[in-house]
Amino acid sequence: MRMAAFSSKSTKKHSVRSFSFPARSHPSTLRLEAELSKRRCWQGASSSNAETLSTSLFGLAELYICIEDLLNLPLTHQALTQPHNEEWENALLDCSLKHLDLCSNTRDAVLSMKQSARELQSALRRSKAGELSIESNISCYIASRKTMKKEIANSLASLKQMDDMFGDFPQLEHDRHLSAVAALLKEASLITASIFHTFLSFLSPSMLKPKLKPSKWSLASKLVRKGSADKQKMNELDRVDVAVSNLLLQGSKADSEETKILSALLNLESLDAVFESFEEGLECLFRSLLHARVSFLNILSH
Repeated sequence: MRMAAFSSKSTKKHSVRSFSFPARSHPSTLRLEAELSKRRCWQGASSSNAETLSTSLFGLAELYICIEDLLNLPLTHQALTQPHNEEWENALLDCSLKHLDLCSNTRDAVLSMKQSARELQSALRRSKAGELSIESNISCYIASRKTMKKEIANSLASLKQMDDMFGDFPQLEHDRHLSAVAALLKEASLITASIFHTFLSFLSPSMLKPKLKPSKWSLASKLVRKGSADKQKMNELDRVDVAVSNLLLQGSKADSEETKILSALLNLESLDAVFESFEEGLECLFRSLLHARVSFLNILSH
């Protein structure tokens, strides 16, 4: 079952005051506000599939491109070079670094999982029913899923630290433009955390993986039965998990080895396309996060 910690609701407990830029007609501010509006709409969605999550990653990257443009405005430069709250400055720098680490670690986890899935896919293609044991390949895939679970737990801990930090986020009152920028960056950070909560939930193993021990048959059977009941709720990763577990079950007339291998191959093919899209989205987001952080550091260094 899913871990409760993955709920994105925790990121909604912090209120973000509405902001209004003095230079409201500037294209950079208008574009940024439009991107924020899109991300708010995404947060309100009741469910998220692979396509929606991939779109959200590219959308988040676009949001940080807009943030970089805002930081490079002369008015923002002028405001940031004036004496202001160093606590606010340090909080933003710390938060941006955590976002980069989170994005990088998640990208590495996706790459590792994609490679593991491709190796299993290759082994299944080479195999012929009953002629080649694929238990070792299945064992490696299951092990990679367990590794991903540990990595996700670490990412969640990082998200929790950011979530706690937002509650005491320093407020700026002396400069209207800088106050608006601060409110914007805080909201962008909250949205980023919310999207990553949902994304990590998608990647998280949703069912108990069978161990390759004497009890594997009963565990695999339980997983397959559960998968059949929840088929409509499963994402691409869940479907592969069920298909892989099904391969561990002893063959029958109703469900031959060839049929199970074909099912696993089809689901692995769909999953590979999902991983490709996630990888591209995370890479795009990482670049946008990095550029925005560099712009902020450059301004503060002057």
